[in-house]
Amino acid sequence: MAKKAAKKTAKKNDEKIVVTSALPYVNNVPHLGTLICVLSADVYTRYLKLRNKNVISVLGTDEHGTTTEVKAQELGITPQECVDRYFKIHKELYEWFECYFDCFGRTSSKENHEISKDIFVKLQKNGYIIEREIEQLFCTACNKFLADRFIEGKCPHCKYEKARGDQCDNCSKLLNPTDLLDARCIVCHNKPIVKKSNHLFIDLPKLQPQLESWIKTVEKTWSQNAKTTTHGWLKQGLKERAITRDLKWGIPVPGYPGKVFYSWFDAPIGYISITKETRKDWQDWWKNKETKLVQFMGKDNIPFHTILFPAFLIGADDGYILVRELSVNEYLNYESGKFSKSLNQGVFCDDAKNTGIPADVWRYYLLMNRPEESDALFTWDGFLEKTNNELVANLGNLVNRTLFFINKYYDSVVPHAHEKNLSYDAEVKKIETLLDAIKLKEALKEIMLLSKKANAYFQEHEPWKTITSDKKRADTALFHLVNLIKDLSILIHPYLPQTSAQIQQQLHLKALSWNDLKKPVPAGHKINTAALLFKKLEEKQIQRFKEQFAGKKAASGENAASLQKTTSVEKSYTADKTGVGDFSILDIKVAKVLSVSDHPNAEKLYVLQIDLGNEQRQIVAGLREHYAAEDLTGKHILVVTNLEPAKLRGEASNGMLLAAEQNGTVGVLLAEHAASGMQITVNNIAPQTKQIKYADFLQVKIIAQQGRAFWNTLALTAGGKPVTVDKNVEGLVH
Repeated sequence: MAKKAAKKTAKKNDEKIVVTSALPYVNNVPHLGTLICVLSADVYTRYLKLRNKNVISVLGTDEHGTTTEVKAQELGITPQECVDRYFKIHKELYEWFECYFDCFGRTSSKENHEISKDIFVKLQKNGYIIEREIEQLFCTACNKFLADRFIEGKCPHCKYEKARGDQCDNCSKLLNPTDLLDARCIVCHNKPIVKKSNHLFIDLPKLQPQLESWIKTVEKTWSQNAKTTTHGWLKQGLKERAITRDLKWGIPVPGYPGKVFYSWFDAPIGYISITKETRKDWQDWWKNKETKLVQFMGKDNIPFHTILFPAFLIGADDGYILVRELSVNEYLNYESGKFSKSLNQGVFCDDAKNTGIPADVWRYYLLMNRPEESDALFTWDGFLEKTNNELVANLGNLVNRTLFFINKYYDSVVPHAHEKNLSYDAEVKKIETLLDAIKLKEALKEIMLLSKKANAYFQEHEPWKTITSDKKRADTALFHLVNLIKDLSILIHPYLPQTSAQIQQQLHLKALSWNDLKKPVPAGHKINTAALLFKKLEEKQIQRFKEQFAGKKAASGENAASLQKTTSVEKSYTADKTGVGDFSILDIKVAKVLSVSDHPNAEKLYVLQIDLGNEQRQIVAGLREHYAAEDLTGKHILVVTNLEPAKLRGEASNGMLLAAEQNGTVGVLLAEHAASGMQITVNNIAPQTKQIKYADFLQVKIIAQQGRAFWNTLALTAGGKPVTVDKNVEGLVH
């Protein structure tokens, strides 16, 4: 991640600046809303580096907590495997978006274990840690205390049946696990009991006077939402807050076996430890009173950065710096609601990458639509409008027509200016002032206004006419336009780094810094060939994306309409509202392949004899083009056993083998570790044994991804271990 990182030792005598972005949680692919603060930190850091400031940027992944354990269980893997998988995904996606951080790491590192424990010990020594006995829910079947994400039940406020132990997703009320009605363990579905457990708390009331004194000295540089939220907490009076949990996945608490720190305790400490992961001089940055700490985050992270993290550092009294400047964005929502990966609603970072639209186009829209003072919406119509009317018609048009004109009429050589008739010093100064104040969206608007001014200048001077009627006027206009474009390439660099590099390459210039603003490209300089910077988006293309990311709710509505025409399906099962079907209708078992023979009447089919433990059956499968018979014999495959028997080209088939298909490649689902007849389950969902039709099976969407099989993001397992997909094929299972 440090591909474009700064040197590993700090410059002496210069003010040091540390820029951080809130650490994203690694239980899923980041969506565009998550990306906003990462992009913002990247833009600000790029600006400071253009100014030759002594700055490092820090980002990483927040990897502990119950969400990781729950996600790992859904995927049928360990928490460590889960965070390793998503750490790689996050890193690759941020790099695709051109977000490069000098220090990129993770909170599960040994450095974070060491520093978190050290800060805790100092807090304890200084009298800011309290031990209390509290009541928690305990699952006797699983023999463990249940953290909030491991509990579901009925919300006491709105009666929603699947409220979590920390919050109800239906009415958004915050909850304690003991508030839930009819609470149940999400692992075994048994009713938990109330049991007492000792936990550690940080004494925030004792730290409040010191926090308030410090906040008064720095809050003038904070965004308004940060001030409002922080003062709201202080006005109510800070409460003691638990910092430990009864979990296995997390940083162990020194002296308290079986306890780990809450992820919100060690996550912000991750900024420090990630710096230590990548720099030997980390203390020169984090224990230097002259260092300015600038932090970017979404509004939900405000109290963790203005109250809790500072409280840890103040209480530890170990010389760590505190945040000086805060830039907090509001939420970016999707046009039809919230971003939801499980519902395929909204654009996630991997989706953006797969559209084929360049990263700079996404960066531009997100930064121009940055929710600085209120929530904002991502809309495809807005994306189309800003791309075509601003990037293409304004900036792209200016650069292309100016450089193309010089290629054509001046043999690519910059002409002489005969007078100075274009000034934009005031505009550059305003942009610089806005960037210094971290008014990123306003600064970008001013840059685009300057580009618009240049286009107006081009039109006013009509070089296509004056090249023959008044060549001096044309020469002057083209000289000033080339130099303004050069300056635009510098101004736009923090926002659109790829575009900036393309412009400078077309100008035949090397990487420029802020000090190169207003330094003229001399007459006689030869430029390279002009090329288009941006492609216009088509309405058909945008309509396709609208439909693609509308979500499964919309898709399931269409499915329900089509199902009404299929009476056999309608009578037996109703359309599932999530669009993934009802997994419980499938009775899937492990079967050992005893023998494989060619179908006598079909070139693409095999006839398989299989062992289901308590019986043997014959099934027919279309695998002859994909597997040799000997490669299937002895395999432990997955078979839907309650599918109604059928005859396929004259041969009886009493069940259906499961396989995934992607671009003509087929991979069968396997459970080589499991015995014949073992039940395939998802999250302990009990299967029905009622016979089903093939049309019923088609309503259940099983997906192969990264070598595993999933229904509704839950892993298919045999005996508690995930099934695998041969050849690592990814796609729909049928």
